[in-house]
Amino acid sequence: MELLTIGAFARAARLSPKALRLYDELGLLRPAEVDPFTGYRRYAPGQLEQARLVLWLRRLGMPLARIRLVLALEPARAAEEVARYWESVRAETEARRELAALLVDHLSGKATTMDTTTSTLRIRYAARTDAGLVRERNDDAAYAGAGLIAVADGMGPQGGGGSASAAAIEALKELELPAGELLNVLEDAAARIDGRVGAASELPDTGTTLTAMLWSEPQLALVHIGDSRAYLLRGGELFQITHDHTLVQSMVDDGRLTLAEAASHPQRTLLVRALTGSGDNRPDVSLHTARAGDRYLLCSDGLSSWVSDDALHTVLSTVAVPEQVVQQLVALANRAGGPDNIACAVADVVADPEEGAPRR
Repeated sequence: MELLTIGAFARAARLSPKALRLYDELGLLRPAEVDPFTGYRRYAPGQLEQARLVLWLRRLGMPLARIRLVLALEPARAAEEVARYWESVRAETEARRELAALLVDHLSGKATTMDTTTSTLRIRYAARTDAGLVRERNDDAAYAGAGLIAVADGMGPQGGGGSASAAAIEALKELELPAGELLNVLEDAAARIDGRVGAASELPDTGTTLTAMLWSEPQLALVHIGDSRAYLLRGGELFQITHDHTLVQSMVDDGRLTLAEAASHPQRTLLVRALTGSGDNRPDVSLHTARAGDRYLLCSDGLSSWVSDDALHTVLSTVAVPEQVVQQLVALANRAGGPDNIACAVADVVADPEEGAPRR
């Protein structure tokens, strides 16, 4: 079988030689032969199918590290992974579409979507924290109420982390949420929340992550910074709807690490963004439309780092009562060794059966 030069293979695969060299370096598409003296790459015609698959996945916008995962799977499992990725893209696009509609209505002088929608939804909720089995102090905080669910993972010496996480959530609890103004309120409050964190403890190296949802039915605003997470269970599928602000995650995004390598990386807990009181970092803010039957989970890395997504999915999809859900999730983290503090909050979106029904 005659091998193709990198130029000929690139033309046949509709990829550039530069892209092929990158995919070789990342282990996505190794050449069939590399000249030991010149380093010149040659490819087998049978590799064209894999090259075209990489091209199609890149056109979907899939990160290189996730493409490497897809290529390593059997076809049926690969198809499931592509479907999961595309569903997450659709969810993100839908949130951006809603924001665009709000902005168009606002700029054109029309009433916003949230001003004209009659709500028939409410949330049921629960939250729990636990010190875990190793650490003496609990620096995590969690809150669940009719208008807010939140988790924060504090960091810092001598109790400073606990003060920081509590201050971030208290600042959110004080926000007023006029209809149609969720995003504006959060944007205006971001600097104030960071300032409250800084004032809560003047110790060095003090800060907190924050992941929170503010509910103004039928919509919610998500505020997120750090490596605490938000998940959505919808239609039986579990999706992570936040992006970790960690050094290791940025390396995964760049294709320099696989997900498996990231899970055991010695710097996997190193944050690149958090609330520290310095004013240098602002949370991500996004708007989402809830549906009846949705279940949201917010948690610190004391849960997500030690309990698999499959285990999270099992509990979230089989346990009906939010209070029992958070109890079981904390128990799972502790059964995994409980090496870190644990915080989690769950909110179920349910149809309101009648006006004036209880909000819990």
